[in-house]
Amino acid sequence: MKIYPVILSGGAGTRLWPLSRAVLPKQLLPLVSDKTMLQDTALRLAGRPDLMQPLIVCGNEHRFLVAEQMREVGIKPLGILLEPVGRNTAPAVAAAAHYLQAIDPEAVMLVLPADHVIADVDAFYAAILRASALVADGALATFGIVPTGPETGYGYIKSGEALAQGEQCFKVERFVEKPDRATAQGFVDAGHYYWNSGMFLFRADAYLKELTAFQPAIAGAAEQAVAKDYRDLDFCRLDEAAFTACPSDSIDYAVMEHTRHAVVVPASIGWSDVGSWSALWEVQPGDAQGNVTRGDVYLDNVSGSLVRAESRIVAVVGVQDLVVVETNDAVLVAHKDQVQRVKQIVEHLKDKDRTEHLHHTKVYRPWGCYEGIDIGERFQVKRITVNPGGKLSLQMHHHRAEHWVVVSGTARVTCGDKVSLLTENESTFIPIGMNHRLENPGKVPLHLIEVQSGSYLGEDDIVRFEDVYQRT
Repeated sequence: MKIYPVILSGGAGTRLWPLSRAVLPKQLLPLVSDKTMLQDTALRLAGRPDLMQPLIVCGNEHRFLVAEQMREVGIKPLGILLEPVGRNTAPAVAAAAHYLQAIDPEAVMLVLPADHVIADVDAFYAAILRASALVADGALATFGIVPTGPETGYGYIKSGEALAQGEQCFKVERFVEKPDRATAQGFVDAGHYYWNSGMFLFRADAYLKELTAFQPAIAGAAEQAVAKDYRDLDFCRLDEAAFTACPSDSIDYAVMEHTRHAVVVPASIGWSDVGSWSALWEVQPGDAQGNVTRGDVYLDNVSGSLVRAESRIVAVVGVQDLVVVETNDAVLVAHKDQVQRVKQIVEHLKDKDRTEHLHHTKVYRPWGCYEGIDIGERFQVKRITVNPGGKLSLQMHHHRAEHWVVVSGTARVTCGDKVSLLTENESTFIPIGMNHRLENPGKVPLHLIEVQSGSYLGEDDIVRFEDVYQRT
């Protein structure tokens, strides 16, 4: 049996603001290890028998980061499917199922969110093997996490009749929404309730059959989105019109709560969906006082806290059970039992038309990155890094001029009809309305300072004439 991991890398991860932003969500961040959560998910099952290269589903705006992060860990995905808009998990998995069926009509899908922690990988692989014995007969398996306490942040699965053909596998009796604490304690005491992990194993054709029966609009739209897809560099773009017209729904609501073929495979694997700062504190080892720290942190008489510094020293004195997260443009201070309210901060930022929920001061591009240093009336200063071989688009601006100063490396600059090479401490000027391009022809990163001046400095003041990354 060939099992194809399908990694769902959508979502904005708003509950982990200010570290997680729309442009750089939690699955693309190194939260638990020195690898990003997406990288950890892909590496978790790499090299295991019967498991193929992963198929990744992500949003268009994350495509280059996803591809680069896979390259960094030496994994070549089976494909990267680009969703033009977010439509929840049921359509995303349906598109992946159609994509896989074109490759292998008997494909078995292992559906994995990109942002989960699994501490015991061997136990998870054993659970996959237990589930695989059931899916050949059309079962749709979900992995139920053996609860370690009365968690109110997860949905639950109640197991029913044991299955003779599967060791420690059960029919699903029902799915339960997130309970209050007393109800959750009753579930734990009963012993046959499991946390709903959002991970699944089933044949692609079995999932599509059930989806067609219960949600034909989703099944039809996903089929059209794949039938009309097209290649864009190393990516597969789902048809925008078809996918945008698709209803939004989760796998649980669309299929698993209705099908007669749902089974649950209990798993005790050290799992967490890292859905909040308090959850991140729980899954990481702390010091003798129960503190989890990262970055340049000073603690004095502090206990039970998570403190994370990204750009400067953070000193915390005489407190307990706090979450303190510092980034270059925002600081969060919250009690651990109030971190679910972080989503309200993000909504506030949206309502006020601010940008701190969208991106960090450092913004990644396929050619490298740029970081805002200073901004004021009619000017903006950025630090720009261009990777070796990186090439920005041939472009022009209607409202701003630019001054470039090379700090290190070599820059090839196109300005109108003139092409020149600049090295350390050399500079150039790009007038308003002038076609221009910046490239790094060298073998080391190019670092430069850019000073923009003009009446409008927004990133949308770019007219692209030619772009190797095929951005529009």
